[in-house]
Amino acid sequence: MKRKRSQIRDHQAEARLFKSRAIVAFVGIVVMMLVLVANLYNIQINQYQDYKTRSNDNRIKVVPIAPNRGLIYDRNGILLAENRPVFNLEVTPEKVKDMDATIQALRQYLEISPEREEAFNRDRKRTRRFKSIPLLTQLTEDQVAIFSVHQHKFPGVEIAANLKRFYPYGDVLTHVIGYVSRINDRDMRRLIREEKDANYQATRDIGKLGIERYYEDILHGTAGYQEVEVNSRGRVLRTLKFVPPVPGKDIVLNLDITLQLKVHKLLDGRRGSAIILDPSDNGVLAMVSSPSYDPNAFVNGISGKGYRALLEDKNRPLVNRATLGIYPPASTVKPFIAVGALQEGVITTKTTRNDPGYWRIPNSKTRPFRDWLRWGHGKVDIVKAIEESVDTFYYQIAYDMGIDRLSKWMMMFGFGDYTGIDIFEESKANMPTREWKMARHRTPWYQGDTIPVGIGQGYWTATPMQIAKATSVLVNRGEVLSPHLLRATINNGDSFDHQTLSEVDSRPPITGVQERYWDIALEGMRRVNHGVKGTARRAFTNMPYQSGGKSGTAQVFSLAEDEEYNAEELAEHLKDHALFTGFAPFENPKVVVTVVLENAGGGSSNGAPVARQLFDLALAEKEESEEE
Repeated sequence: MKRKRSQIRDHQAEARLFKSRAIVAFVGIVVMMLVLVANLYNIQINQYQDYKTRSNDNRIKVVPIAPNRGLIYDRNGILLAENRPVFNLEVTPEKVKDMDATIQALRQYLEISPEREEAFNRDRKRTRRFKSIPLLTQLTEDQVAIFSVHQHKFPGVEIAANLKRFYPYGDVLTHVIGYVSRINDRDMRRLIREEKDANYQATRDIGKLGIERYYEDILHGTAGYQEVEVNSRGRVLRTLKFVPPVPGKDIVLNLDITLQLKVHKLLDGRRGSAIILDPSDNGVLAMVSSPSYDPNAFVNGISGKGYRALLEDKNRPLVNRATLGIYPPASTVKPFIAVGALQEGVITTKTTRNDPGYWRIPNSKTRPFRDWLRWGHGKVDIVKAIEESVDTFYYQIAYDMGIDRLSKWMMMFGFGDYTGIDIFEESKANMPTREWKMARHRTPWYQGDTIPVGIGQGYWTATPMQIAKATSVLVNRGEVLSPHLLRATINNGDSFDHQTLSEVDSRPPITGVQERYWDIALEGMRRVNHGVKGTARRAFTNMPYQSGGKSGTAQVFSLAEDEEYNAEELAEHLKDHALFTGFAPFENPKVVVTVVLENAGGGSSNGAPVARQLFDLALAEKEESEEE
């Protein structure tokens, strides 16, 4: 068997193949080196600044610093809202080996509730391990002392001090000043929407209510920052730059805390409100809503049980009755209606009518509208109609004016609209119109709807602040000024004496009214307090000065045609509201007072005595401040 001869290798062909492959590989290497060099050139030269910035962003962090919140003073320089140092027990997770064991050991010396531990664990999950997290807040001096003795046993746990808002007058000022509390998700969404979130990166609290909320931008200040160098784990190595925060401005209120305290004591927890204005500029000297609650509980984080108790309280302490309380204004509006009726020519200064104790719509068989005095007042003119609060006289005025003119005039006095007071918690209440009823009830306006509006009843509702403002408009003979709490702001570094006074918000005045018409309405109010048959004369006897006022009794429910009102047989929540509004002294008014007492009964018998005391208190405070 023959063997096959193997082929002889072609060394030249192999050499050519190797050479060609080597050349291709060399060219590939050269091309790749050129690409690498080009890329390095692009990174090192063209994109140098960009990568340098990125590197610094990883190495340098900007840490925001919260500003100190501005303080709040009353008109005499008494501190109403301050920042107090508080001590918190804070834990740095990175320094704690066994968190559960540490918390259990801490319980030997400090009380740590399961709820507090749960909140701490929630915060720990969304916070970097090297940052401290509050475990307990608002430590007492005893708690600080106890922990300090044993602090060596707890590495990573320490006492930290910071400033916290405190309201020294507690529930006396809650509905005026409001309070601050922790920033929640809703607050943050609003701050982002308003592009203010950057200024709150280091801030924990924000104004939630009252003055604290309305003047948040002034009180908060401007955040500072520091640029720090950090390592790869985010730990601060050194500070490169420091820009201090700008503290919030301090503000001064028109409020007189001495007067506020006396008014609060006078109401003594009864459901209602009392307002005292300075008619020269409508500065709010006192504004009390009763009952109230302690705002400091919200600053420190109120418990769910405590908040539910406030929500379920039948006396509704959370509601600011001065600006959110909605009541029929009742007979307090009669002087205002008188001005409109006189100017419209519906009545004249000489118009008189006989009051038999009831009034019926002409040419109708509807049930009569009754006067509060069953046997009537006899012959009545406009001044007597105010003095004795004659309902039938005003039924006829309402019938003759009609709802269109009646509502137009009362809107000029400020009803049915915001008063302009500088807090957000305010209601427009309701000044009824044809359009409103159609939109609200899907029925047209009937003639019978107008009649009770003439005595401040029916669909008409108002807030105590609206009644006070309308009284001020009458006292100022048509000048419309918004009630306001802010008196001045104190620029940073200035003393209390150097202030920037706030501007008074004015609205279009009521023009064209004859001077004597204002005089008639005001004289009627004087006679309410000091006339022979004035409805409030008993409360204002033996006064060293003259005043003007108007009482009102707001019905909570309607009586049937043959039904009589008997307060003794009614449940408390069905009893009438007592209202009173007025001014003093008569010749040169220095204060306007409005009182609403819920379910207290008649305005002249229950509201007027309280108003009398408020006049005395307010004028006494005025005299003392003027002497100083």
